[in-house]
Amino acid sequence: MNQLDDLYEPNWENTANKLMEYHVEALFVHDQHSRLLTINENLGPTVPAPAFFLGRTIDGKAVCRFRYDVADKTAKRLQELSLEEPSISEFPAKPKYFAEYMALLHGQQYTMGPCYFVPRIVTPSLQVKSLTRENAANWLPHEFEWLIRELDVSQPCVALVHQNIAVSICRSVRITNFAHEAGIETLKEYRGNGFAPAVVAAWAIAVRKLGCLPLYSTLAENHSSQSVASKLGLAYYGSNFTIA
Repeated sequence: MNQLDDLYEPNWENTANKLMEYHVEALFVHDQHSRLLTINENLGPTVPAPAFFLGRTIDGKAVCRFRYDVADKTAKRLQELSLEEPSISEFPAKPKYFAEYMALLHGQQYTMGPCYFVPRIVTPSLQVKSLTRENAANWLPHEFEWLIRELDVSQPCVALVHQNIAVSICRSVRITNFAHEAGIETLKEYRGNGFAPAVVAAWAIAVRKLGCLPLYSTLAENHSSQSVASKLGLAYYGSNFTIA
């Protein structure tokens, strides 16, 4: 058992706020003042971070961050409102002060979604393989050929190989020294067979071997991804909300 497990796993419900901090730090690159700069992408063009991030947690605490160019006065008011957000026990529709946040930032686009922690008790129901640049060509179908260029920086990466083809993949898409966020891809024709839960569970085990915590988050409208979380019994610790 690594140090992070000693600190957080036995009573993860009481450390939801800390898990949310790990989540936002994995999602975005921050400056020295904890202001958001860009999305934490391993590859590809630099994408600006959203203007505002709000993470509401089941322990009644909120984590909020602002992009570097948000005015201090606006950031202060956003912070004040976030402190008045109620605790949440399940994924809600919108924050209590949704309208105020949007007005303060003249926002037109927003995202939100549930955040989960993968407990140690989650284990894969099917056998999977570790995917590396050296062996990827053996199993990757053309639909997943784009993954080859990411494999060096998206580890751990595991795949469920069915009839010599990788049909479902889970890899680390946001990485810090403390936590990894999961990214899942399953070929359309193989969805609904329990393959995605198996690769998520195996990926989480690989992340723990690195001494990090496995986190899983998705969008409100991504019901298939939420179904994976439900099938695995992932621990819901809060929800995120961003304004572009």
